This record gives sequence, C-alpha cells and structure tokens, in this order.
Amino acid sequence: MLKKALVVLAVAAAAVVVAVPAMAQEKVYTNGFDAAYPPFSFVDKDGKPAGFDIDALDWIAKEMGFKVKHQPTDWAAIVPTLQAKKIDVIASGMSITPARQAAVNFTEPYWTVQQLLVVKEDSKLTDKQCLEPGRKIALLRGSAESKWMKENLQDKGYKFELKAYDTTPLAIEDVFNGRADCAAVSNTALKNAQGKGLKVKTIGNYGQPDTNYGYAVRKDDEKFLATLNAGWKKLKASPKFQELVTKWELK
Repeated sequence: MLKKALVVLAVAAAAVVVAVPAMAQEKVYTNGFDAAYPPFSFVDKDGKPAGFDIDALDWIAKEMGFKVKHQPTDWAAIVPTLQAKKIDVIASGMSITPARQAAVNFTEPYWTVQQLLVVKEDSKLTDKQCLEPGRKIALLRGSAESKWMKENLQDKGYKFELKAYDTTPLAIEDVFNGRADCAAVSNTALKNAQGKGLKVKTIGNYGQPDTNYGYAVRKDDEKFLATLNAGWKKLKASPKFQELVTKWELK
C-alpha cells in the first residue's frame, strides 16, 4: 500500500514539473503603441500605458484568454517593427489604409475619425489658405494624414510645407505657439488638445475621407487576427464598450 502511494506521489510530482515549464512558456503578445496619442494611447503621469485602446485590448485579452503587455514604439517605424516580430500587434488608433493593408492585416474597424485642419483660435485662415504656397502644416511623422496630403495635394501641385513631428500633441502645440500655420489631425486629437487648454479650432476638412481605425497584426498571424476580431465582437456587445467610450470621451 505504501509503495502504491509513493508511485502516485511520484507521478503527481512529475506532472507538476512538466506543467511549470509549460506555464513559463505561455505566449504573451506585445502591443506596440504610440506613447502620445490620447485618448487612444499614451503614457500617463505615472509612466503607465493608458487610453481607450490600452483598456480595450486588456479587456479582450482577459476575455479571450491570452496575455498582453504594452510597449511604447516609434510611430514612424511601427509597421517595420511589427514585421520584424519585435511587437505582435498595433492597438493604437491606427488608420486602415491601402498601403498599410498591403503590409499587415487589420481587424474589423472599431472606430471612425474625421481628418481636420486645425489653427489657432484667433486665426483668420480658411481651409483653402492653409494649402497656399509657403504655409506650414504640422502633422505626425509616418501618419496616414502625412501620406495622404503628399500624394493627393503636394504631388498634384500644392506648394505648402509639411512639418513632421514625433507626436500629434507636439504638432498641435506648434500651431498654438505660431511655429506652424495649421495642423492636420483627427477630430479626437483636436478635442483632446482643447481639453488640455490649447486655444485651437478646426476650419474644416482638407479632403481626406473619414478614417477607420483597426488593430494590425502580421500577415501570417491569422489565428491571432481571428481571436482579436472575436474579442472585439464581444466587447462591442458588452456594456464595457460604452463605458470605455464615455471614460475616454470619444463622443
């Protein structure tokens, strides 16, 4: 009887030994995010990742049974960083564009934003005047706005200057400080800037269509893409989605 008990204990111990390495090797997906794009993603005053997309992906990860960590990543190089497998997903207010779709796969869209021209609150500039020769338009380096304005305006004869910044808030701040005439940003970025006391306003759209946001993964990560889409479907059907929309003042 004692011998039988010892055998059972030995088998159980072996199972624990096997299980520990398996748990240690559990997959953790790394989200590369823009550290200065509130309210979708940013680093808060305590140095922690925050924003709508951070909360949404954390909820999806818990619901779908995987782990995620968030890593601030240079936006201008974020797609190559994903392709190089240094991160596994981009959940950070990323516009779904044809050029990006050729390089990565996107989830179903989860939010739509307007692309606007922003000026100082007391500016008399019109949308057409912002596009005149010599005008300086501030925007995020590597952004969908930057690519669209170059291909659809500059390459077709408009002579304004594009000033690229590492973050969207810096682009808006330089308009407020008079170092740029206008900024090309989303309506959510404008609202966030105004909420922080910057006296800026929109003078309308510059021609770029409304933009859909989605999460990006590598082309060969079809299983993970399906998991994210299923997670988003659950989130949108949950009261949590409206809770996050309200929390981050997206409406």
